[in-house]
Amino acid sequence: MRREELYIGGEWVRPHGEGEIQVINPTTEEIIGSVPVGNSDDINHAVSKARSAFESWSMSPIEDRIKILNDLSTALKELTEELAQTITAEVGTPIGYSRMAMVGTPRVVSRSYAKMLEGFEWEHEIRNSLIVKEPIGVCAFITPWNFPLHQIIGKVAPAIAAGCTMVLKPSKEAPLNAFLLADILHDIGLPPGVFNLVSGHGSEVGEILSSHPDIDMVSFTGSTSAGVRVSQAAASTVKRVTLELGGKSANVILDDADVIRAAKSAIGACYQNSGQTCSALTRLIIPKDHEDEIIEIVSSRVNGYTPGDPLNENTRCGPMVSEKQQQSVLSYITSGIDEGAKLIAGGEGMPEECDKGFFVRPTAFSNVTPEMKIWKEEIFGPVLVITTYDTEEEALELANDSIYGLSGGVWGTNERAIQFAKKMRTGQVSVNGGQFNVSAPFGGYKQSGNGRELGIDGLQEFLEIKAIQRPIE
Repeated sequence: MRREELYIGGEWVRPHGEGEIQVINPTTEEIIGSVPVGNSDDINHAVSKARSAFESWSMSPIEDRIKILNDLSTALKELTEELAQTITAEVGTPIGYSRMAMVGTPRVVSRSYAKMLEGFEWEHEIRNSLIVKEPIGVCAFITPWNFPLHQIIGKVAPAIAAGCTMVLKPSKEAPLNAFLLADILHDIGLPPGVFNLVSGHGSEVGEILSSHPDIDMVSFTGSTSAGVRVSQAAASTVKRVTLELGGKSANVILDDADVIRAAKSAIGACYQNSGQTCSALTRLIIPKDHEDEIIEIVSSRVNGYTPGDPLNENTRCGPMVSEKQQQSVLSYITSGIDEGAKLIAGGEGMPEECDKGFFVRPTAFSNVTPEMKIWKEEIFGPVLVITTYDTEEEALELANDSIYGLSGGVWGTNERAIQFAKKMRTGQVSVNGGQFNVSAPFGGYKQSGNGRELGIDGLQEFLEIKAIQRPIE
């Protein structure tokens, strides 16, 4: 799985940068591949090719874009197993979840934009003005490791639909799937220069892309601190920046909810992708009167959530993506213990079942208070924190007690739960376990970012709006 070239201008080319980035399997701790390190010359080459391709691609027939998106969806379906196996090897995601979420969701997203184009309104009139929507230009995409292909397709598909060209810098922890995507886009006939791939370090490639004068837009997904740096780098050229950043999302069980169902659901909502999910519902807020019942359910289910080999079809919790991430999660578990939270499941150290790999024990704390580090900060691992409330007003205050606002959940009778959801300061809310919808906008309030991905709102991010005034007759 060693890749030695970058994809620029429709060709695999030797990089100007030196060295390679090794990709480590977090389950086995073995090197499974490598990608080249790009530099400023590679970025300039890729941006130049994207700029040259923009003139023709921005004017391409809508039917051509629809075909590319449908062909991409078909190719992703045909290569599901190869892509899923690759992502599981890079990230440690349990293989069943890789097939469904890591590859299946991008396939559906690609198809959704093809369908959207069939009826999209590019022009409309307001009095004597013709309002025209046009592609924004050359886009830079900086993507994360936790849902690597999904986050890439969530940017690439609407950009293709809009008529934009692009340069992608994938995560250095999980870049191999991006190289497979480049192969796919080449094989289905995406015109040269529309999609370009430059791997490398964020401190160099990401910074250069963000500040590059010929980049019209940057779309970044990652940590809030890195998103701030992207915004600062982009500010000098006043380019559009969309950010999908961190989260510390609340899951609220109202006192009229189906408590047993809600408590059981809380584990999966927190631990999906081994807890390495920005929209994970990591803060469980429960009524004081049901505390004992809910904690008993949570603790028993967490203790049965055995981590292990992600290639085992029955595994639900794999390793952390890297040793660095493993140590970070373990430090938060230690912090929770030191600050006086009550450990009800899991804890410090490696799981007994694992003798290697970057594993942590699925963990849950009760008696967590808002001043604790584990309440305030994004842990990005399988750690659930629980607190109680006496009144609905207090529950809402606790739910909104975060610098983040990416996701959320609420359980209760439908109308009451929906009214509560409307008061939560967050970009999306699941009511009574409502499922993720790829046609709905995804993005955050507050320090969880700005802009939206997916659905019609995700397409609009890649468009400029022009008003053409005509004489009034």
